Amino acid sequence: MNDKLTIEGNFNAFTNPAIEAGVIHCRAMLEFIGLAMNKTGALVELANPRRPDDIGIEHFSNKDGPLPRVSPTQATARYGGGAAEAEQALLSVFRIANKGLAHLTSSFLSTPDEARLLEVASRGVPALVISHLYTPLGLPAPASQIVGRAA
Repeated sequence: MNDKLTIEGNFNAFTNPAIEAGVIHCRAMLEFIGLAMNKTGALVELANPRRPDDIGIEHFSNKDGPLPRVSPTQATARYGGGAAEAEQALLSVFRIANKGLAHLTSSFLSTPDEARLLEVASRGVPALVISHLYTPLGLPAPASQIVGRAA
């Protein structure tokens, strides 16, 4: 309409797949920097070794050598809301991606706090990737913020 994109219908047809893709990407980035969720639901360092075709942060180097994997303590230390909440936020990514999106399971039960934790993680994961990958490599952070326009 008026040479502008117009979408008609149920907006969930776009938002649901976009959110699901974001959750899967967050999980991939957490695994990339070296984090995982173990069988008891704890945030842990990714098991060694990676699969031969997996790419991780340790495959990138700066003048000091290969970049180190991020420990659970490092991942939760900088969050202003406390380490326990940061850990639960990162774990929410694994829970939702593993039990709610990657395949359907009967053990996926969303909690009322899950959406808030996912929002915390959606801000924290990019910050972790920037501080542990881009900054050590001397690269600028990607400009990923959505820019609005005047109506």
